[in-house]
Amino acid sequence: MRNPRRQKRFKLKSEINVVPYIDVMLVLLIIFMVTTPMLNSNVDVQLPQSDAKSMQDKKDPIVVSVGQDGSLFLTMSGAKQEPIDEDGLKLKVGAFVRENPQVSVLVAGDTRGNYGGVFKVLTDLQQAGVAKVGLMGQPAGTEGQGKSSSDGRK
Repeated sequence: MRNPRRQKRFKLKSEINVVPYIDVMLVLLIIFMVTTPMLNSNVDVQLPQSDAKSMQDKKDPIVVSVGQDGSLFLTMSGAKQEPIDEDGLKLKVGAFVRENPQVSVLVAGDTRGNYGGVFKVLTDLQQAGVAKVGLMGQPAGTEGQGKSSSDGRK
């Protein structure tokens, strides 16, 4: 027979021994500290520096606008916006850029439009002899603050 006193002395402990978990955590910490510098050792990247200010050209840029349905509009040197087809775009912009090689050419695409329309305009401008093309956008937070003027700028 067992003694009732003896059972009271051997009471179960309801504690968790965390020492093994701390050991595993420290080993993992050391492994990560050693391997992290090795991951980026061979990457040498020189990032460009920019203040991201808007372009200030002395001449008005040529703006090619691509509508939501893929229709094209051309604005040249402060003139009014006129609808144009792909062949006319190549001819007019190509001739104007040959006369004024320093003029900026910008593409303004509708955000709801198809990316294929903007891509087609970029290839047409390249075929017209335009070396550099910029993409127009609005500063963040001005999406719902009124409509753009006729040349695509606020």
